[in-house]
Amino acid sequence: MDGTICGNGPGPRTMVPVEKDYILASTHSVAIDAVAAKMMGFEPMNIPYIKMAHEGGLGVGRVDEIEVVGEDISRVNFQFSVGDNMASKVGNFIWFGPLRPIQWFFFRTPFLYLFVFGSFFYHDYLWWPLKGKRIQKGLRNAPWGRLFESYPEDGR
Repeated sequence: MDGTICGNGPGPRTMVPVEKDYILASTHSVAIDAVAAKMMGFEPMNIPYIKMAHEGGLGVGRVDEIEVVGEDISRVNFQFSVGDNMASKVGNFIWFGPLRPIQWFFFRTPFLYLFVFGSFFYHDYLWWPLKGKRIQKGLRNAPWGRLFESYPEDGR
């Protein structure tokens, strides 16, 4: 799991990239997700899919039951948050707000394509040019950014 540059905040498209310089490896997908969640500052067993996988016997989701080799990550806490962006606020307003009784109209009719377009427009023409590109550009001076910039254009 590549944690060289991590995403903080509402995602997946509007997360703020943060340099953390970690690489995780595991043969157990539930365990690696639990360790990554703990490092980000979340309680893994409060994340529904990790808890469900743990309780269903698909893997270990409790970090204290996982053998972590290498660096001691017990005190690592990125203090990340999830938060909301414009798209999630609109979605929450329709799914859980006053429009809930007619949400079928928004999501089970051709009206849905307005949301697809709205998401595309917001992320690609507002958020990325006004905020995301500037943030990403700042990472070019970080060690990983300089390494990636040194790769040849043709990928060889």
